[in-house]
Amino acid sequence: MLDIFFAMVAAGMNGAQNDQAAAAPVADPPAAVAAEPQTDSSATVTIGEGSVVIGENVVVQGVTAATLAPAPAPAATPAPAATPAPAATAAPAATAVPAATPFNMAVVPAGLLAEDQTPSGKFTTATEIKPILNATRGNWVAVREYDGKDWLYVTHLWSWRCGLAAMAISVNDEPMQNWPLPPCHMKYTTPNAILEDDGIPALTLRLGGVQTITIQVVYDDLTMDIARFARGDVLIP
Repeated sequence: MLDIFFAMVAAGMNGAQNDQAAAAPVADPPAAVAAEPQTDSSATVTIGEGSVVIGENVVVQGVTAATLAPAPAPAATPAPAATPAPAATAAPAATAVPAATPFNMAVVPAGLLAEDQTPSGKFTTATEIKPILNATRGNWVAVREYDGKDWLYVTHLWSWRCGLAAMAISVNDEPMQNWPLPPCHMKYTTPNAILEDDGIPALTLRLGGVQTITIQVVYDDLTMDIARFARGDVLIP
């Protein structure tokens, strides 16, 4: 009988220990693994397209003609209140292009030397390309509305660049800026060809941002020419 009693007591003690173990709370994990480190997304900085376009006070090469004052737009002078100009006859500022524009010597690179004008047969001299660019002046630049932007192209001038020494551009009468030309590829039969490494002969601006364009070129005989265009004259599909 005593053996049975002691066995029952031992069984009861073991059961109590098991109940206490089951009821004991689980310890919290260490703080190091309780929470994952958080990443601060605000540290990421995105540069917008405004840092790489021209026509809105952005420099193409790094030098601008700071002394060139923007020409006032005709629309900036209000008509007298008593006799307002009829809307049908008012000339929009975008097409108000002066008949003559002076050369801007501030953007002509220093140290240019006149090149030999012996015709190469590859259109690499001013003598060869000047008649072409004079006859195709209206093709010097083009504007296209694409992908929510204005694309300003100078493909035509790049295609005859081997007879040029320099080119500069002004958009909307902002200070004119020198736009470096790609090198000529003299080892090819078409040295004026635009290769992938030459970049894209275009600039991007906000949609509708291009209203007027002024292009100045220096031929490799050091003669110069300049042309101005209104948006409507060079807008392409």
